[in-house]
Amino acid sequence: MTDLIVADTRRTKNSIILYLLLTAALSSIFYMQVVHRSSAGRSPGLLILGLMWCPGVSGLLTRLAFQGNLRGHGFGWGQTKYQFASYGIPLVYSSVVYVPFWLAGYFDPGNRSLAALMHRFPQLPHAAALPVLFLFLATVGMLTSCLSALGEELGWRGFLVPQLAKVTSFPRVALISGGIWALWHYPLILFADYHGAGPLWYSIACFTVLVLGISFLFAWLRLKSGSVWTGMLLHASHNLFVQAFFDAQTRGARVIGLWTSEFGAGLALAALVLAILFYARRGGLPAQRQSESAPQTSSIPLAAA
Repeated sequence: MTDLIVADTRRTKNSIILYLLLTAALSSIFYMQVVHRSSAGRSPGLLILGLMWCPGVSGLLTRLAFQGNLRGHGFGWGQTKYQFASYGIPLVYSSVVYVPFWLAGYFDPGNRSLAALMHRFPQLPHAAALPVLFLFLATVGMLTSCLSALGEELGWRGFLVPQLAKVTSFPRVALISGGIWALWHYPLILFADYHGAGPLWYSIACFTVLVLGISFLFAWLRLKSGSVWTGMLLHASHNLFVQAFFDAQTRGARVIGLWTSEFGAGLALAALVLAILFYARRGGLPAQRQSESAPQTSSIPLAAA
């Protein structure tokens, strides 16, 4: 039995190594193209979508290579309460960060998003413009955000998190997966136009703390629900509300840029609070260490996976 456990642990670790190598190889193709376009002052366009699907494609291929099936990837829906939480939590923590600045006078009523909406619907009362924009983004916008977020989440939370959970503790699962997730973004921060208002080191530091912190939330919901869709909804909701809604409606003063966006201290601090909260809830997670040689290769029941 001990030999079997050792063999399964080695096999799991080898699958993680292959996954990381494959993700790095596929992503490097898109990194070069994105950096080239950014240095030329051109938009990367659909290259970003392609890049975001590299972790997911790598995760699917790696699981198929090691298992011959996609069991354990989390394609079951799970309990709906976890999906609602995944949708709503990013709105809560982003509101906590941004709304105080809006109340302090840093809301931008003349921003491009609202201007485009008023141009499209000139009879729309000005007071209704922001709620209408919010509802549009929170529904139709969420669908497009899910398309790109799913590409990453099929890798980070579909494959990496449950594999790590078989060989290490929850805090390490969150920190390792979060560290890899943050590092994957570094080429864009260092060489493309993906950074904040402060110095580059400040953008990297705040972004890294943010990603490490919310990785506790992402990993907890993935392991608790047994569903990769929690990751997709969390990721899509975060991108939508932080980037498309709050960032777009906030004045671009330098001091505000140091506190807002994914490269500001506000979301980094909020992520630390989330890390503490979900670290404290780790005792409620189901056991993940199960032999890959067994007929079911994940500790998540097949009906929920």
